[in-house]
Amino acid sequence: MNPTHKKIPVLIHKGKPICESIIQVQYIDEVWPNSNPILPSDPYQRAQARFWVDYIDKKTYGPCKALWSETGEKQEAAKIEFIEVLKNPDSELGDKSFFEGNEFGLVDIAFIGFYCWFRTYKEVANLSIVAEFPKLISWAQRCLQRDSVAKALPDSDKVLKSDSDHRKTILGIG
Repeated sequence: MNPTHKKIPVLIHKGKPICESIIQVQYIDEVWPNSNPILPSDPYQRAQARFWVDYIDKKTYGPCKALWSETGEKQEAAKIEFIEVLKNPDSELGDKSFFEGNEFGLVDIAFIGFYCWFRTYKEVANLSIVAEFPKLISWAQRCLQRDSVAKALPDSDKVLKSDSDHRKTILGIG
């Protein structure tokens, strides 16, 4: 458990805690630099990767939560906001296989977790990421071809069930 915020995740390495998922990934990349680097070697490209990770972290969570935890105008506003937020990474991805080019990297790691929520957004907010952002869907499918990603992401049906149950509790409905 993170000793400061009393939350998970925390990585313990040599008896010392490393907190927060993306910081852990960067730490792993620095501690074991010779095995499948996660960040680009070029300083500018590394800075760009960190920018996009920060963008994802700061811009996506609010509207994503509101998509499944709100109704009516608040949910509609979250849908509009989320579509606007996704336009930037969609543009950045362009025709590349992964955010950092041909190699799966930090930005992909930070962003792929949202894929398992896309079905939930469709079901509870009538937001089809497939229709709005086909390039992001193609990217996600490439990511899922990696065993590490396929094994780590929860099944979208289970996410939908869990979130639907949680949504009912939050909204006080049957």
